[in-house]
Amino acid sequence: METGGGRFGVSETLGALNAALKKEPGPPASVWFKESSARNLRSRDFLAPQAALRPLFAGGQVPKDIIEDVISLKCPGVPPLQSCQQTPLGLTVQLQRPAAFQQVLNSIAEFTKPSQSASGQSIILNCTPLRSRRSLDMLSLSNLRAILVTDHLAEVLRIQGLNVHLVPAVPDEGIQKFLHQLRVEWPSELETTFVPEDVLALKQVLSQCPYATVPGLEPGQTRLADNVIFKVHLKNFLAQQSLEGYDPNLDVCLVTEEKLRVLAELRQMALRCAGTGPGDCCRVVHVVSCEGEFHQQQVDLLWRMLDLGAHTALQKHLVCGPVKVANSPSPVGAPQYFQLRRCQMYEASVMKYGDLVQDDSWTEIIRVLTSAAIRFEMLSTAHQSQIFLDLEDSSISTKGTKSGAFVMYNCARLATLFKTYQQAVEQGAYPAFPPASELNFSLLREEGEWLLLFNYILPFPETLSQAAQLPLSSKGIRITASTEAVCKFLIHLSMDFSSYYNRVHILGEPLHHLFSQMFARLQLMRGVRDVIHRALATLHLPPLSQI
Repeated sequence: METGGGRFGVSETLGALNAALKKEPGPPASVWFKESSARNLRSRDFLAPQAALRPLFAGGQVPKDIIEDVISLKCPGVPPLQSCQQTPLGLTVQLQRPAAFQQVLNSIAEFTKPSQSASGQSIILNCTPLRSRRSLDMLSLSNLRAILVTDHLAEVLRIQGLNVHLVPAVPDEGIQKFLHQLRVEWPSELETTFVPEDVLALKQVLSQCPYATVPGLEPGQTRLADNVIFKVHLKNFLAQQSLEGYDPNLDVCLVTEEKLRVLAELRQMALRCAGTGPGDCCRVVHVVSCEGEFHQQQVDLLWRMLDLGAHTALQKHLVCGPVKVANSPSPVGAPQYFQLRRCQMYEASVMKYGDLVQDDSWTEIIRVLTSAAIRFEMLSTAHQSQIFLDLEDSSISTKGTKSGAFVMYNCARLATLFKTYQQAVEQGAYPAFPPASELNFSLLREEGEWLLLFNYILPFPETLSQAAQLPLSSKGIRITASTEAVCKFLIHLSMDFSSYYNRVHILGEPLHHLFSQMFARLQLMRGVRDVIHRALATLHLPPLSQI
């Protein structure tokens, strides 16, 4: 097979390696996996373990002709292979590393894009905690988590090519300003024009619905509690529709004007976003805090009952776990949490840089560091899991390797590296950077260099796609998403980059015989920088040039 060009991919390589071992008709067995630890990468890049080979080959011994087929493997998405060997651990493959460096680093832009595309599809992300929060003081930490999950998910879906629509609109100026401080751009007005007649139409449907009744007044009552206009028996509807995944305690739902207004807004948005092709419709994902899950299931069922469109049947719920604060005698709201983290970032910066922090430019730096610290705290954990916050946690500084501030610190180190190089060029110490096609990547021999390419630049497109995967066709109403994938990726990348940067002098002595290696390393650092910048963009965090 001839190489088909295009960028390399981990999944494509694993697929081709699995296919090369196939003996019988049918889909190939999944026996290969990618190595990631620095220790294992010294001797191999991919491994088919001996235990996985035994069911395929007698005694687990792979025939020589199949090993030769693996070595000569050339197909789209697969890096050039250096060797394939049978060892006591299994079958190992090592790539032609200089060729892989060259082909990846000569087309870095291709590795800052997702590996898949869903262009043209539409999705509504309904961040339900924002519906019941009328002022900033009501915004809890769990609410803030759901907002940040929605904001990040929206961005990775947009990168994937989806048309994303955020609801509800947030007209409250206090909440808008607060979200803006966290670099969350949320709509303040609906994309569609709300029509009061839509609520009247829903009332008309309810009046004829077999599951709905008009509640009567109890003795002594002059009006219904909370302006209830209908009682809907959800349990009967659930049983009749055979729907799965709902809370078994769902029974009677008290319908108010506000609930109908919410449904009317959702319906208008869904109809507006629906595609024009056959079978096209807009999917809806409700991002819910765990304490609001029961209420949102009521709204979901009410919408299904009143609107039989395909969009209502495709509703899914992405539930965010609670956010707890360690050793706090009273509840901590989102504004209080933000102010505390901002003060901590300011104090950490003063301790490190002294009076320089008084400069006006540091106001924006502190704001970005605060936003980074909060986003990483809220997004580094899988969305369905509980978060415990330590408000006095010392890792909020740039020294804490698992913090957003640490990621931003390393982003700034890269900016300083390239600034220093450019200043040296202007002073005549270093020559101008040559075209990437002229670089000698065989000079990249440090194990940390291959680690950065193989574990981060090469698989980054798949990380972006993983973060945007929503199992919308799955059974039940709950779905999960890898909203923690990008933050974890950035944390691990920053740790490995920092280790390499502290060990290796990238900008060496201005001697001619050292320039080739310096340029190869700088090109690798360009790849690392571009990947970090792209990943930060999905979190709406700008790269810092100083810190």
